[in-house]
Amino acid sequence: MELHQLRYFLAVARTKHFSRAAEQCHVAQPSLSQQIMKLEGELGEKLFERTKREVALTPAGDLLMAHAERVLAEVELAREGVRELRGLVRGRVTLGVLPTVAPYFLPQRLRAFTAKFPAVEVVVNEDTTSQLTAALLAKEIDLAIVSLPVERAGLVAEKFFDEKLLVALPAGHVLAKKRRLTLDDLEQEAFILMKEGHCLSGQALQFCRMNGFAPPVSFRSAQIETVLAFVAKGWGVSIVPEMACGRPMPGVRYRALAGMTRSIGIIRREARALSHAGRALVDFLRVGSGGAAAGR
Repeated sequence: MELHQLRYFLAVARTKHFSRAAEQCHVAQPSLSQQIMKLEGELGEKLFERTKREVALTPAGDLLMAHAERVLAEVELAREGVRELRGLVRGRVTLGVLPTVAPYFLPQRLRAFTAKFPAVEVVVNEDTTSQLTAALLAKEIDLAIVSLPVERAGLVAEKFFDEKLLVALPAGHVLAKKRRLTLDDLEQEAFILMKEGHCLSGQALQFCRMNGFAPPVSFRSAQIETVLAFVAKGWGVSIVPEMACGRPMPGVRYRALAGMTRSIGIIRREARALSHAGRALVDFLRVGSGGAAAGR
């Protein structure tokens, strides 16, 4: 059993297609198919059920997939460990992040990280918490920055910091005269929120329900900037993270909201150790997260 055979096997298992797997592995399809057949011959078991429409794993293939992933992950960790001895951390890290965090928390920090670790490529994917957790469990991303808690089997979390949530009001709103608000002040207000599925909107509505009311929602958007633009035009009020309020928005005033915060942290798969590049990124972000909201 050879490493390149395991790589070919995993490529077919993930793409469910021999031609696409061959393209992904930069090898001719007949060569890939031949190596898969050699692997099956060595194991004495069929690994794939082949039909005209798709390729599916057999029970033996299912069993081998888990072992193959661990073997190749360990090989990569060994390679990175040797590089680290030479003082060079390299590799690729795919980082998932919430849209309500990415544009405010990441740019400056990732620029500093890249300056320190120029051989590490960081690929950022923005999505909702549910999509990011699913991508983690499917091994499509390595890490995700989310709003905690996230309770999913197979994932572990580390909290970075707590952040205040503020009320965004039209500049001429009567509540803008107050320096600090409570949810009681917002009971008669229409809300402008992130789209359903975004944890920020769910958290805002949950707080309102706990306070005994369900606010009407006049507008939803996938972007905080759009939400704030509608607040400025008087469509309603919104609840936004403090880190999003660093730049003045014409027509919008921000006010503190008693008792409302969110916790930001990073999640990863429990069963797999981080690569050296992934660990370097987590360590760097952890150190750079102190006072994150204040340092926007």
